[in-house]
Amino acid sequence: MNSRALALLATASLATLCTPAPSARAAAAPAERVEGGLPSGATYLMDMPADWNGTVLLFSHGYRTVGDPNPAQNAPTPDVQQRLVDAGYALIGSSYASSGWAVTEAVPDQLATLDAFTRRFGEARRTIAWGRSYGGLVTTALAERHADRFDGSLSMCGLVQGGVANWNSTLDPVFALRTLLAPDSGIRLTGFAGQADARSAATALATTVTDAQRTPEGRARIALAAALHNIPGYSDATQPVPGPTDWDTQQANQYAAVTGLILSPAFVRRQEAESRAGGNPSWNTGVDYTRMLHRSSVYKEVTELYKEAGLSLRDDLKTLDKAPRISADPAAVAWMSRTSSFTGRLADPQLNIHTTGDALIPVQAESAYRRAATEGGSGRLLSQAYVDAPGHCTFNTVETVAALHTLEHRLDTGSWDTSAAVLNSRARQEDPATPARYATYRPTEYPRPYDLARKHASTPPGAARP
Repeated sequence: MNSRALALLATASLATLCTPAPSARAAAAPAERVEGGLPSGATYLMDMPADWNGTVLLFSHGYRTVGDPNPAQNAPTPDVQQRLVDAGYALIGSSYASSGWAVTEAVPDQLATLDAFTRRFGEARRTIAWGRSYGGLVTTALAERHADRFDGSLSMCGLVQGGVANWNSTLDPVFALRTLLAPDSGIRLTGFAGQADARSAATALATTVTDAQRTPEGRARIALAAALHNIPGYSDATQPVPGPTDWDTQQANQYAAVTGLILSPAFVRRQEAESRAGGNPSWNTGVDYTRMLHRSSVYKEVTELYKEAGLSLRDDLKTLDKAPRISADPAAVAWMSRTSSFTGRLADPQLNIHTTGDALIPVQAESAYRRAATEGGSGRLLSQAYVDAPGHCTFNTVETVAALHTLEHRLDTGSWDTSAAVLNSRARQEDPATPARYATYRPTEYPRPYDLARKHASTPPGAARP
Protein backbone atom coordinates (compact mmCIF):
# COMPACT_ATOMS: atom_id res chain seq x y z
CA MET A 1 0.00 0.00 0.00
CA ASN A 2 1.44 3.44 -0.92
CA SER A 3 2.15 6.09 1.70
CA ARG A 4 -0.62 8.40 0.57
CA ALA A 5 -3.15 5.61 0.92
CA LEU A 6 -1.96 4.87 4.45
CA ALA A 7 -2.21 8.50 5.44
CA LEU A 8 -5.78 8.85 4.18
CA LEU A 9 -7.15 5.45 5.13
CA ALA A 10 -9.00 6.59 8.24
CA THR A 11 -10.63 9.47 6.39
CA ALA A 12 -11.58 7.15 3.50
CA SER A 13 -13.16 4.60 5.82
CA LEU A 14 -15.31 7.29 7.45
CA ALA A 15 -16.32 8.60 4.03
CA THR A 16 -17.31 5.10 2.94
CA LEU A 17 -19.56 4.70 5.97
CA CYS A 18 -21.22 8.06 5.39
CA THR A 19 -21.71 7.70 1.63
CA PRO A 20 -25.14 6.55 0.43
CA ALA A 21 -25.45 3.47 -1.75
CA PRO A 22 -25.20 4.17 -5.51
CA SER A 23 -28.90 3.42 -5.93
CA ALA A 24 -29.72 6.28 -3.53
CA ARG A 25 -27.51 8.86 -5.25
CA ALA A 26 -28.79 11.77 -7.21
CA ALA A 27 -27.84 11.75 -10.88
CA ALA A 28 -24.09 12.21 -11.07
CA ALA A 29 -22.47 14.98 -13.09
CA PRO A 30 -20.99 13.77 -16.40
CA ALA A 31 -17.59 12.17 -16.13
CA GLU A 32 -14.60 13.41 -18.07
CA ARG A 33 -13.58 10.87 -20.70
CA VAL A 34 -9.96 10.82 -21.85
CA GLU A 35 -8.69 8.71 -24.73
CA GLY A 36 -5.08 8.57 -25.82
CA GLY A 37 -2.15 6.51 -26.97
CA LEU A 38 1.01 5.08 -25.43
CA PRO A 39 4.50 4.92 -26.97
CA SER A 40 4.02 1.16 -27.45
CA GLY A 41 1.13 1.79 -29.83
CA ALA A 42 -1.51 0.77 -27.30
CA THR A 43 -4.48 3.06 -26.69
CA TYR A 44 -6.01 3.89 -23.32
CA LEU A 45 -9.39 4.94 -21.99
CA MET A 46 -10.08 6.91 -18.80
CA ASP A 47 -13.35 7.94 -17.16
CA MET A 48 -12.91 10.49 -14.40
CA PRO A 49 -16.06 11.36 -12.39
CA ALA A 50 -16.75 14.93 -11.42
CA ASP A 51 -16.92 13.86 -7.77
CA TRP A 52 -13.97 11.45 -7.58
CA ASN A 53 -13.87 9.27 -4.47
CA GLY A 54 -10.08 8.90 -4.71
CA THR A 55 -10.02 5.30 -5.98
CA VAL A 56 -8.79 4.37 -9.44
CA LEU A 57 -9.57 0.96 -10.93
CA LEU A 58 -7.13 -0.34 -13.56
CA PHE A 59 -9.01 -2.86 -15.71
CA SER A 60 -7.27 -5.61 -17.71
CA HIS A 61 -9.41 -6.97 -20.54
CA GLY A 62 -9.61 -10.57 -21.71
CA TYR A 63 -8.00 -12.44 -24.59
CA ARG A 64 -8.51 -11.05 -28.08
CA THR A 65 -7.65 -13.08 -31.13
CA VAL A 66 -5.05 -11.58 -33.45
CA GLY A 67 -6.83 -9.70 -36.22
CA ASP A 68 -9.94 -8.92 -34.18
CA PRO A 69 -10.71 -5.35 -33.03
CA ASN A 70 -8.60 -4.37 -30.02
CA PRO A 71 -10.03 -1.23 -28.39
CA ALA A 72 -9.05 0.07 -24.98
CA GLN A 73 -11.41 -1.06 -22.22
CA ASN A 74 -11.74 0.17 -18.64
CA ALA A 75 -14.57 -1.98 -17.22
CA PRO A 76 -16.00 -5.45 -17.81
CA THR A 77 -19.36 -4.19 -19.14
CA PRO A 78 -20.99 -0.84 -19.94
CA ASP A 79 -23.45 -1.31 -17.05
CA VAL A 80 -20.66 -1.87 -14.53
CA GLN A 81 -18.78 1.07 -16.00
CA GLN A 82 -21.72 3.45 -15.59
CA ARG A 83 -22.57 2.29 -12.07
CA LEU A 84 -19.01 2.71 -10.82
CA VAL A 85 -18.46 6.10 -12.47
CA ASP A 86 -21.73 7.29 -10.95
CA ALA A 87 -20.44 6.10 -7.59
CA GLY A 88 -17.27 8.20 -7.92
CA TYR A 89 -14.66 5.70 -9.12
CA ALA A 90 -12.08 6.59 -11.77
CA LEU A 91 -11.84 3.85 -14.39
CA ILE A 92 -8.83 3.30 -16.63
CA GLY A 93 -7.49 0.62 -18.94
CA SER A 94 -5.48 0.04 -22.09
CA SER A 95 -5.87 -2.03 -25.25
CA TYR A 96 -2.39 -3.63 -24.87
CA ALA A 97 -0.03 -3.07 -27.80
CA SER A 98 -0.91 -6.42 -29.37
CA SER A 99 -3.57 -9.10 -29.22
CA GLY A 100 -3.16 -12.77 -28.44
CA TRP A 101 -1.01 -14.07 -25.57
CA ALA A 102 0.19 -10.54 -24.98
CA VAL A 103 1.26 -10.54 -21.33
CA THR A 104 4.68 -9.06 -22.16
CA GLU A 105 2.93 -6.03 -23.67
CA ALA A 106 -0.10 -5.96 -21.37
CA VAL A 107 1.74 -5.53 -18.07
CA PRO A 108 3.90 -2.54 -19.12
CA ASP A 109 1.02 -0.95 -21.04
CA GLN A 110 -1.24 -1.16 -18.00
CA LEU A 111 1.44 0.41 -15.82
CA ALA A 112 1.99 3.14 -18.43
CA THR A 113 -1.76 3.84 -18.41
CA LEU A 114 -1.65 4.23 -14.65
CA ASP A 115 1.27 6.63 -15.03
CA ALA A 116 -0.65 8.66 -17.61
CA PHE A 117 -3.63 8.88 -15.26
CA THR A 118 -1.45 10.09 -12.37
CA ARG A 119 0.18 12.75 -14.53
CA ARG A 120 -3.19 14.10 -15.59
CA PHE A 121 -5.26 13.76 -12.43
CA GLY A 122 -2.81 13.32 -9.56
CA GLU A 123 -2.08 10.45 -7.24
CA ALA A 124 -4.99 8.26 -6.24
CA ARG A 125 -5.83 7.55 -2.63
CA ARG A 126 -6.28 3.90 -3.54
CA THR A 127 -5.34 1.91 -6.65
CA ILE A 128 -6.94 -1.44 -7.44
CA ALA A 129 -6.04 -3.76 -10.31
CA TRP A 130 -8.89 -5.80 -11.68
CA GLY A 131 -9.56 -7.88 -14.77
CA ARG A 132 -11.43 -10.82 -16.15
CA SER A 133 -10.58 -14.01 -18.05
CA TYR A 134 -7.10 -13.59 -19.59
CA GLY A 135 -7.17 -10.18 -17.91
CA GLY A 136 -7.21 -12.05 -14.59
CA LEU A 137 -3.78 -13.39 -15.52
CA VAL A 138 -2.62 -9.86 -16.32
CA THR A 139 -4.11 -8.59 -13.05
CA THR A 140 -2.36 -11.26 -11.01
CA ALA A 141 0.93 -10.58 -12.78
CA LEU A 142 0.56 -6.89 -11.84
CA ALA A 143 -0.29 -7.80 -8.25
CA GLU A 144 2.67 -10.14 -7.82
CA ARG A 145 5.34 -8.21 -9.73
CA HIS A 146 4.35 -4.59 -9.07
CA ALA A 147 2.79 -4.66 -5.63
CA ASP A 148 4.15 -1.19 -4.84
CA ARG A 149 1.74 0.26 -7.42
CA PHE A 150 -1.45 -1.28 -6.03
CA ASP A 151 -3.42 -1.64 -2.82
CA GLY A 152 -5.36 -4.74 -3.85
CA SER A 153 -6.57 -6.76 -6.83
CA LEU A 154 -9.70 -8.48 -8.10
CA SER A 155 -9.55 -11.33 -10.62
CA MET A 156 -12.84 -12.35 -12.23
CA CYS A 157 -13.07 -15.77 -13.96
CA GLY A 158 -9.32 -15.38 -14.23
CA LEU A 159 -6.71 -17.54 -15.88
CA VAL A 160 -5.00 -17.67 -12.49
CA GLN A 161 -3.57 -21.15 -13.03
CA GLY A 162 -0.95 -19.41 -15.17
CA GLY A 163 0.28 -20.01 -18.69
CA VAL A 164 2.14 -23.30 -18.38
CA ALA A 165 -0.69 -24.97 -16.47
CA ASN A 166 -3.24 -23.61 -18.94
CA TRP A 167 -1.52 -24.98 -22.02
CA ASN A 168 -0.85 -28.31 -20.33
CA SER A 169 -4.49 -28.80 -19.38
CA THR A 170 -5.62 -27.65 -22.83
CA LEU A 171 -3.42 -30.35 -24.38
CA ASP A 172 -4.93 -33.23 -22.38
CA PRO A 173 -8.45 -33.37 -23.89
CA VAL A 174 -7.30 -33.10 -27.51
CA PHE A 175 -4.63 -35.73 -26.89
CA ALA A 176 -7.31 -38.08 -25.56
CA LEU A 177 -9.63 -37.35 -28.49
CA ARG A 178 -6.97 -37.98 -31.12
CA THR A 179 -5.70 -41.12 -29.38
CA LEU A 180 -9.11 -42.71 -28.85
CA LEU A 181 -11.04 -41.47 -31.91
CA ALA A 182 -8.40 -40.95 -34.63
CA PRO A 183 -5.22 -42.78 -33.62
CA ASP A 184 -3.82 -42.99 -37.17
CA SER A 185 -4.90 -39.53 -38.33
CA GLY A 186 -1.61 -37.76 -37.79
CA ILE A 187 -3.49 -34.69 -36.53
CA ARG A 188 -0.88 -32.31 -35.14
CA LEU A 189 -1.53 -31.07 -31.59
CA THR A 190 1.52 -28.80 -31.12
CA GLY A 191 4.33 -27.29 -33.17
CA PHE A 192 2.19 -25.75 -35.87
CA ALA A 193 3.75 -24.15 -38.94
CA GLY A 194 1.35 -21.22 -38.72
CA GLN A 195 -2.28 -20.25 -38.27
CA ALA A 196 -3.42 -22.11 -41.39
CA ASP A 197 -1.78 -25.30 -40.11
CA ALA A 198 -3.47 -24.86 -36.72
CA ARG A 199 -6.87 -24.26 -38.29
CA SER A 200 -6.50 -27.31 -40.50
CA ALA A 201 -5.71 -29.51 -37.50
CA ALA A 202 -8.63 -28.03 -35.54
CA THR A 203 -11.05 -28.70 -38.40
CA ALA A 204 -9.85 -32.29 -38.75
CA LEU A 205 -10.28 -33.06 -35.07
CA ALA A 206 -13.63 -31.23 -34.83
CA THR A 207 -14.94 -33.30 -37.75
CA THR A 208 -13.80 -36.48 -36.03
CA VAL A 209 -15.54 -35.47 -32.81
CA THR A 210 -18.75 -34.59 -34.66
CA ASP A 211 -18.79 -38.05 -36.20
CA ALA A 212 -18.07 -39.70 -32.84
CA GLN A 213 -20.94 -37.87 -31.15
CA ARG A 214 -23.37 -39.99 -33.21
CA THR A 215 -22.49 -43.22 -31.37
CA PRO A 216 -22.62 -44.26 -27.69
CA GLU A 217 -18.95 -45.24 -27.83
CA GLY A 218 -17.95 -41.89 -29.26
CA ARG A 219 -20.01 -39.98 -26.71
CA ALA A 220 -18.37 -41.86 -23.84
CA ARG A 221 -14.91 -41.02 -25.16
CA ILE A 222 -15.80 -37.36 -25.66
CA ALA A 223 -16.97 -37.30 -22.03
CA LEU A 224 -13.62 -38.77 -20.97
CA ALA A 225 -11.77 -36.03 -22.83
CA ALA A 226 -14.03 -33.39 -21.27
CA ALA A 227 -13.34 -34.80 -17.82
CA LEU A 228 -9.59 -34.33 -18.24
CA HIS A 229 -10.27 -30.60 -18.59
CA ASN A 230 -13.03 -30.53 -15.94
CA ILE A 231 -15.57 -29.28 -18.47
CA PRO A 232 -18.88 -29.16 -16.58
CA GLY A 233 -22.11 -30.73 -17.76
CA TYR A 234 -23.85 -27.35 -17.87
CA SER A 235 -21.80 -24.41 -19.12
CA ASP A 236 -24.18 -22.27 -21.16
CA ALA A 237 -27.47 -20.77 -20.05
CA THR A 238 -29.00 -21.64 -23.44
CA GLN A 239 -28.40 -25.36 -22.80
CA PRO A 240 -30.95 -27.66 -21.15
CA VAL A 241 -30.35 -27.97 -17.43
CA PRO A 242 -29.45 -31.61 -16.70
CA GLY A 243 -30.44 -33.47 -13.57
CA PRO A 244 -27.69 -34.82 -11.32
CA THR A 245 -27.79 -38.24 -13.05
CA ASP A 246 -28.86 -37.10 -16.51
CA TRP A 247 -25.62 -38.25 -18.08
CA ASP A 248 -26.82 -37.93 -21.68
CA THR A 249 -27.75 -34.26 -21.34
CA GLN A 250 -24.55 -33.51 -19.46
CA GLN A 251 -22.52 -35.14 -22.22
CA ALA A 252 -24.40 -33.31 -24.98
CA ASN A 253 -23.64 -30.03 -23.22
CA GLN A 254 -19.98 -31.01 -22.87
CA TYR A 255 -19.80 -31.90 -26.55
CA ALA A 256 -20.65 -28.31 -27.45
CA ALA A 257 -17.93 -27.02 -25.12
CA VAL A 258 -15.37 -29.54 -26.38
CA THR A 259 -16.05 -28.44 -29.96
CA GLY A 260 -15.53 -24.82 -28.94
CA LEU A 261 -12.26 -25.74 -27.20
CA ILE A 262 -11.01 -27.43 -30.35
CA LEU A 263 -11.97 -24.64 -32.74
CA SER A 264 -10.14 -21.89 -30.88
CA PRO A 265 -8.03 -22.28 -27.71
CA ALA A 266 -6.57 -25.74 -28.31
CA PHE A 267 -5.20 -25.00 -31.76
CA VAL A 268 -5.48 -21.42 -33.06
CA ARG A 269 -4.68 -19.69 -29.77
CA ARG A 270 -2.06 -22.30 -28.96
CA GLN A 271 -0.24 -21.58 -32.21
CA GLU A 272 -0.13 -17.87 -31.43
CA ALA A 273 1.22 -18.57 -27.95
CA GLU A 274 3.81 -20.99 -29.34
CA SER A 275 4.99 -18.33 -31.77
CA ARG A 276 5.68 -16.02 -28.84
CA ALA A 277 7.29 -18.72 -26.70
CA GLY A 278 9.50 -19.94 -29.54
CA GLY A 279 8.21 -23.50 -29.36
CA ASN A 280 5.85 -25.82 -27.56
CA PRO A 281 5.49 -24.89 -23.85
CA SER A 282 3.43 -27.92 -22.83
CA TRP A 283 3.87 -31.65 -22.37
CA ASN A 284 2.16 -34.82 -21.23
CA THR A 285 5.20 -36.98 -20.65
CA GLY A 286 4.86 -38.65 -17.29
CA VAL A 287 1.16 -37.78 -16.91
CA ASP A 288 -1.03 -40.44 -15.29
CA TYR A 289 -4.41 -40.05 -17.00
CA THR A 290 -6.05 -42.69 -14.83
CA ARG A 291 -5.21 -40.70 -11.72
CA MET A 292 -6.28 -37.47 -13.38
CA LEU A 293 -9.65 -38.90 -14.36
CA HIS A 294 -10.33 -40.18 -10.84
CA ARG A 295 -9.84 -36.64 -9.52
CA SER A 296 -12.08 -35.04 -12.14
CA SER A 297 -15.27 -33.27 -11.10
CA VAL A 298 -17.24 -35.31 -13.68
CA TYR A 299 -15.67 -38.74 -13.13
CA LYS A 300 -18.99 -40.42 -12.27
CA GLU A 301 -20.54 -39.31 -15.55
CA VAL A 302 -17.69 -40.89 -17.51
CA THR A 303 -18.01 -44.23 -15.75
CA GLU A 304 -21.76 -44.35 -16.37
CA LEU A 305 -21.49 -43.47 -20.06
CA TYR A 306 -18.83 -46.15 -20.56
CA LYS A 307 -21.17 -48.69 -18.97
CA GLU A 308 -24.03 -47.60 -21.24
CA ALA A 309 -21.78 -47.92 -24.30
CA GLY A 310 -20.46 -51.34 -23.27
CA LEU A 311 -16.91 -50.03 -23.42
CA SER A 312 -14.03 -50.81 -21.09
CA LEU A 313 -12.83 -47.60 -19.45
CA ARG A 314 -9.79 -49.45 -18.17
CA ASP A 315 -8.80 -50.46 -21.70
CA ASP A 316 -9.14 -46.90 -23.02
CA LEU A 317 -7.03 -45.57 -20.17
CA LYS A 318 -4.39 -48.18 -20.96
CA THR A 319 -4.49 -46.99 -24.58
CA LEU A 320 -3.83 -43.43 -23.37
CA ASP A 321 -1.00 -44.63 -21.16
CA LYS A 322 0.70 -46.49 -24.04
CA ALA A 323 0.24 -43.77 -26.67
CA PRO A 324 3.36 -41.79 -27.69
CA ARG A 325 3.54 -38.68 -25.53
CA ILE A 326 4.30 -35.07 -26.38
CA SER A 327 7.43 -33.41 -25.01
CA ALA A 328 7.89 -29.71 -24.35
CA ASP A 329 10.54 -27.40 -25.72
CA PRO A 330 12.47 -26.45 -22.55
CA ALA A 331 13.18 -22.93 -23.81
CA ALA A 332 9.48 -22.38 -24.52
CA VAL A 333 8.57 -23.66 -21.05
CA ALA A 334 11.10 -21.24 -19.59
CA TRP A 335 9.59 -18.32 -21.51
CA MET A 336 6.03 -19.20 -20.56
CA SER A 337 7.03 -19.76 -16.95
CA ARG A 338 8.94 -16.48 -16.73
CA THR A 339 6.22 -14.38 -18.34
CA SER A 340 2.97 -16.11 -17.46
CA SER A 341 3.30 -18.28 -14.34
CA PHE A 342 2.90 -17.22 -10.73
CA THR A 343 4.87 -17.34 -7.51
CA GLY A 344 1.81 -17.13 -5.28
CA ARG A 345 3.53 -14.36 -3.33
CA LEU A 346 1.10 -11.49 -2.82
CA ALA A 347 1.88 -8.33 -0.88
CA ASP A 348 -1.69 -6.98 -0.88
CA PRO A 349 -5.13 -8.61 -0.73
CA GLN A 350 -6.54 -10.31 -3.80
CA LEU A 351 -10.12 -11.48 -4.26
CA ASN A 352 -10.92 -14.01 -6.99
CA ILE A 353 -14.46 -14.75 -8.16
CA HIS A 354 -15.44 -17.50 -10.59
CA THR A 355 -18.60 -19.06 -11.99
CA THR A 356 -19.03 -22.73 -11.17
CA GLY A 357 -20.10 -23.66 -14.72
CA ASP A 358 -17.13 -22.26 -16.66
CA ALA A 359 -15.98 -24.47 -19.55
CA LEU A 360 -13.32 -22.12 -20.96
CA ILE A 361 -11.38 -21.53 -17.75
CA PRO A 362 -12.78 -24.23 -15.46
CA VAL A 363 -13.36 -23.22 -11.86
CA GLN A 364 -10.56 -25.58 -10.79
CA ALA A 365 -8.14 -22.83 -11.87
CA GLU A 366 -8.88 -21.29 -8.47
CA SER A 367 -7.51 -24.40 -6.76
CA ALA A 368 -4.26 -23.90 -8.66
CA TYR A 369 -3.80 -20.34 -7.43
CA ARG A 370 -4.84 -21.26 -3.90
CA ARG A 371 -2.08 -23.86 -3.97
CA ALA A 372 0.44 -21.30 -5.19
CA ALA A 373 -0.56 -18.67 -2.61
CA THR A 374 -0.37 -21.20 0.20
CA GLU A 375 3.06 -22.38 -0.90
CA GLY A 376 4.14 -18.78 -1.45
CA GLY A 377 3.21 -17.80 2.10
CA SER A 378 0.41 -15.39 1.23
CA GLY A 379 -2.64 -17.58 1.68
CA ARG A 380 -4.22 -15.15 4.14
CA LEU A 381 -4.14 -12.37 1.56
CA LEU A 382 -6.13 -14.42 -0.95
CA SER A 383 -9.86 -15.02 -0.80
CA GLN A 384 -12.06 -16.72 -3.37
CA ALA A 385 -15.82 -16.67 -3.96
CA TYR A 386 -18.07 -18.49 -6.39
CA VAL A 387 -21.17 -17.62 -8.38
CA ASP A 388 -23.42 -20.60 -9.05
CA ALA A 389 -24.05 -20.01 -12.74
CA PRO A 390 -23.17 -21.52 -16.13
CA GLY A 391 -20.79 -19.84 -18.53
CA HIS A 392 -17.53 -17.94 -18.63
CA CYS A 393 -17.54 -14.55 -16.89
CA THR A 394 -21.33 -14.49 -16.65
CA PHE A 395 -21.44 -12.36 -13.51
CA ASN A 396 -24.21 -9.81 -13.47
CA THR A 397 -23.59 -6.17 -12.61
CA VAL A 398 -24.46 -6.37 -8.94
CA GLU A 399 -22.35 -9.49 -8.40
CA THR A 400 -19.38 -7.71 -9.93
CA VAL A 401 -19.83 -4.54 -7.86
CA ALA A 402 -20.39 -6.60 -4.70
CA ALA A 403 -17.03 -8.29 -5.27
CA LEU A 404 -15.33 -4.91 -5.58
CA HIS A 405 -16.93 -3.67 -2.35
CA THR A 406 -15.89 -6.90 -0.61
CA LEU A 407 -12.26 -6.26 -1.58
CA GLU A 408 -12.59 -2.67 -0.35
CA HIS A 409 -13.98 -3.94 2.95
CA ARG A 410 -10.84 -6.07 3.32
CA LEU A 411 -8.63 -3.07 2.58
CA ASP A 412 -10.51 -0.92 5.10
CA THR A 413 -10.75 -3.43 7.95
CA GLY A 414 -7.92 -5.92 7.46
CA SER A 415 -10.38 -8.84 7.54
CA TRP A 416 -12.01 -10.89 4.82
CA ASP A 417 -15.77 -11.35 4.82
CA THR A 418 -16.43 -13.33 1.66
CA SER A 419 -19.22 -15.68 2.65
CA ALA A 420 -21.91 -16.20 0.04
CA ALA A 421 -24.48 -14.59 2.35
CA VAL A 422 -22.43 -11.42 2.76
CA LEU A 423 -21.66 -11.12 -0.96
CA ASN A 424 -25.31 -11.63 -1.86
CA SER A 425 -26.32 -9.04 0.72
CA ARG A 426 -23.92 -6.51 -0.79
CA ALA A 427 -25.29 -7.30 -4.24
CA ARG A 428 -28.87 -6.74 -3.06
CA GLN A 429 -27.86 -3.37 -1.65
CA GLU A 430 -26.87 -2.40 -5.17
CA ASP A 431 -30.17 -3.57 -6.68
CA PRO A 432 -32.71 -5.63 -4.73
CA ALA A 433 -34.47 -6.63 -7.95
CA THR A 434 -31.47 -8.42 -9.48
CA PRO A 435 -30.82 -11.96 -8.22
CA ALA A 436 -27.41 -12.54 -6.65
CA ARG A 437 -26.04 -16.06 -7.04
CA TYR A 438 -23.02 -16.38 -4.78
CA ALA A 439 -22.92 -19.85 -3.24
CA THR A 440 -20.78 -21.85 -0.84
CA TYR A 441 -18.54 -23.91 -3.09
CA ARG A 442 -15.13 -25.52 -3.15
CA PRO A 443 -13.63 -26.57 -6.49
CA THR A 444 -11.87 -29.87 -6.96
CA GLU A 445 -8.13 -30.00 -7.50
CA TYR A 446 -6.70 -28.50 -10.68
CA PRO A 447 -5.47 -31.39 -12.84
CA ARG A 448 -2.04 -30.03 -13.77
CA PRO A 449 -0.85 -27.28 -11.41
CA TYR A 450 2.34 -25.42 -12.29
CA ASP A 451 3.60 -22.46 -10.30
CA LEU A 452 6.90 -20.93 -9.31
CA ALA A 453 6.28 -21.49 -5.60
CA ARG A 454 6.96 -25.20 -6.18
CA LYS A 455 8.78 -25.10 -9.48
CA HIS A 456 10.85 -28.16 -8.62
CA ALA A 457 7.69 -30.28 -8.52
CA SER A 458 6.27 -28.96 -11.76
CA THR A 459 9.12 -29.12 -14.26
CA PRO A 460 8.53 -31.43 -17.24
CA PRO A 461 10.53 -34.68 -17.16
CA GLY A 462 13.89 -34.26 -18.79
CA ALA A 463 13.69 -30.47 -19.04
CA ALA A 464 15.91 -27.91 -17.38
CA ARG A 465 14.21 -25.86 -14.70
CA PRO A 466 13.17 -22.45 -16.03
